[in-house]
Amino acid sequence: MDISIKDFGELSGQVIQEYTLTNRQGISLSAMTYGAAITSIRVPDKNGLIENIVLGYDTLDEYVSYRPYYGATVGRVAGRIDKGKFTLEGKNYQLETNDKTNHSHGGINGLDTKIWTVKTESTENEGHLVFTYKSPHGENGYPGNLTVKVTYTLTESNEWKINYQATTDKTTLFNPTNHVYFNLSGDPTKAINQHTLALTSKYFAELKEDYIPTGTLLPVKGTPFDFTTADTVNKGFESTHSQNKLVSGYDHPFVLEHLADKPEATLYDQKSGRRVQMVTDRDAVVIFAVNTLDGRHTNEGTSEEHYAGITLEAQNLPNAINQKDFGKVTLSPDEIFQSETTYRFDTML
Repeated sequence: MDISIKDFGELSGQVIQEYTLTNRQGISLSAMTYGAAITSIRVPDKNGLIENIVLGYDTLDEYVSYRPYYGATVGRVAGRIDKGKFTLEGKNYQLETNDKTNHSHGGINGLDTKIWTVKTESTENEGHLVFTYKSPHGENGYPGNLTVKVTYTLTESNEWKINYQATTDKTTLFNPTNHVYFNLSGDPTKAINQHTLALTSKYFAELKEDYIPTGTLLPVKGTPFDFTTADTVNKGFESTHSQNKLVSGYDHPFVLEHLADKPEATLYDQKSGRRVQMVTDRDAVVIFAVNTLDGRHTNEGTSEEHYAGITLEAQNLPNAINQKDFGKVTLSPDEIFQSETTYRFDTML
């Protein structure tokens, strides 16, 4: 496994470095110390043409100025928390509200804005980028000194593994994700409308007008949210369903079934033949594909079109701390948070 390093920019007097893992098949994964963010994943199409299949920027300044969460490690808590309020061990907390009246993706200065330390590890069949950040008590309103380690692994089997580990000295919230946007065409000027998606999910979370889950899980059957059989994501973009119209596409958590013989999510682009399969231990995946990318967002010198990318954000359900049936997002001092999500890359003719 080859590992290379280059300077990507400078922020607050610190040099931001980009690390690239490349396996023997020529597949590569690049990530930088700002936000522990994935900047590029290069894989071949069915004809062997290797291209970048994730959205990103050419310069650090664009990541800082636009903050689109491209490839970033998001947290402490991914998604929105209603009014930024929660109660933990009998104490009421008020977080920053950075998404109108709600708290989103960890706050104004979430994990995606931090400069992480990194070390590299390599074996014959795997390369590792181990990112670490220590979030102090009170940062963005969260209790506890939280130590976070995020390990990106690229394997010779063409897998990208994300392993999260975290500890705290005071009970807190932790529900991270990676916010990578896929465009399997390898061309960010081409929309992902005809990408097909399959999910092991029979229910999705209904959203209020401010995009906070209502607490109700709706059956996907008979709706544009049904991907139990692979279908094009375009059906949600053209849908008149109130939940699609609310967000101009998809910005919804899907509850995962974790079937033994299936990946939790499969994304496929027939024209390029590229496919990504996701396996995760998280309760849900947030599918985000909306009509908000415009000409100011560029990738490798080209403007991106609407619906230029789609996320597969593995996490537990958003606003779970305020919904008793949405699962656990608390972390106590006697626990070690561990989670792993794997994305497998291949091609189909």
